[in-house]
Amino acid sequence: MNLLCLLVLLAMCKPMLGTWDTCRGTCGLWPMAASYGPMTYDYGPTASDDSTLSVGGGTGVQPGAWPGIVSIQDTQKPGTGHICGGSLISTQWVLTAAHCFINTRNISMWRVVIGATRLTQLGPEVKLRQIKQLQVHEHYTPGEERNDIALLELDQPVPCSHYIQLGCVPDATLRVSELKTCYIAGWGSTTARDQRPSDVLQESKVHLIDVQLCNSSWWYTGAIHTHNLCAGYPQGTMDTCQGDSGGPLVCKDDDAAYFWLIGLASWGKDCARANQPGVYTSTQYFYDWILVQIDLQSDKRAWSHFVTASNPSQKPTPIPTPIPTPTPTPSGWFSSFPLPLQQVVEFFTQLHEFLEALRRKLAREAG
Repeated sequence: MNLLCLLVLLAMCKPMLGTWDTCRGTCGLWPMAASYGPMTYDYGPTASDDSTLSVGGGTGVQPGAWPGIVSIQDTQKPGTGHICGGSLISTQWVLTAAHCFINTRNISMWRVVIGATRLTQLGPEVKLRQIKQLQVHEHYTPGEERNDIALLELDQPVPCSHYIQLGCVPDATLRVSELKTCYIAGWGSTTARDQRPSDVLQESKVHLIDVQLCNSSWWYTGAIHTHNLCAGYPQGTMDTCQGDSGGPLVCKDDDAAYFWLIGLASWGKDCARANQPGVYTSTQYFYDWILVQIDLQSDKRAWSHFVTASNPSQKPTPIPTPIPTPTPTPSGWFSSFPLPLQQVVEFFTQLHEFLEALRRKLAREAG
């Protein structure tokens, strides 16, 4: 009887979720697609700290597991032309690393690929956009990697779907250092020696590392700035690699089933070396800068869960109240459904886990 009730609810809710095809202020609810990657249900501390997986060549993800990530490509380069990763933070803006564009001469030949998993096989869910403008931080210092952050404005807005969602940039009220379940992803090379990008998107689970430890004499010896984060493992094993620059460092919120975009892959020494974890640009540190750069009036819907200042020419003040849970705004008859959407998302997560356990049990009994 319980299983029958679950199937009835599933049949009722499936068409509703199918109508959710625009962003409408939603962010961080990863993943939405039917095929789930490891990040979807690995919410607890189950991954072993001494695993040998890394972003490059470690764990290939399923389509839709990272709906906020993008591939920034130079179409004049051989192969897929992948240069860097980035994160979609509104329907028309991508957040990435400034150093990706040091030697850029003709950005009009570049493109942004959104919603992809395998770069050589772009399905109908993938959207391609040209770059309308590039905004590199005005105080970016090449070589030192200070202020290593940039924004790309796309030539056309991107519609959200199960494969395309927005990343959540935290304001100053989020206690980033207390987040425990974090992930990195990218199409970077599989090893330090192999400079070729990966065809399939790779992901790894990582830990945030105390910045003071990361800056100590046995680690990076003072090279870490106040706007940096360190993530990985003291012994190495998991790290970003060549081609992962600009890609996301995300952490699951402690109280709900969504993720915060807290960092952008910036720099490191080789790949996965002991005492030299990946260094990331803190998106929280540059929260105000991001808001100032983006035209808040024309993109107000996408940033409605953050913005309190109405004048984009003035530096916005971070919201002093507790962070609101970023929840989607449904359309049509979906709004009449009696359950809050967050409960529906959590229900389907639990349902997925239940069905997986049931499948394994039936397989054991049949064997």
